[in-house]
Amino acid sequence: MARKNMPEFKVWETEKLKDQDFLAAAEELEPGYQVARLRMLRGLTQAQLAEMVGTRQPSIARLENGNSTPSLSFLKRIAEALDAKIEFRLISVIK
Repeated sequence: MARKNMPEFKVWETEKLKDQDFLAAAEELEPGYQVARLRMLRGLTQAQLAEMVGTRQPSIARLENGNSTPSLSFLKRIAEALDAKIEFRLISVIK
């Protein structure tokens, strides 16, 4: 369900990935950024994804904007709805 007058997501993302500030913000908002990315690539609105997951649109919005920490079970339901898989990384913060 692409919206008219909006740039294609891949074009938008390619341009944004050149911006270091955007990259830093995207890293900070993981997994919300990836959920939003996959949702848009699939042409879904937040409300449509919420319906597929069995939740409400504000829950998807909070996840995507980094205002909530999702449970693993919630992420699994989202991954299933988006036909995606979950990968975890542990990264050392000691320098």
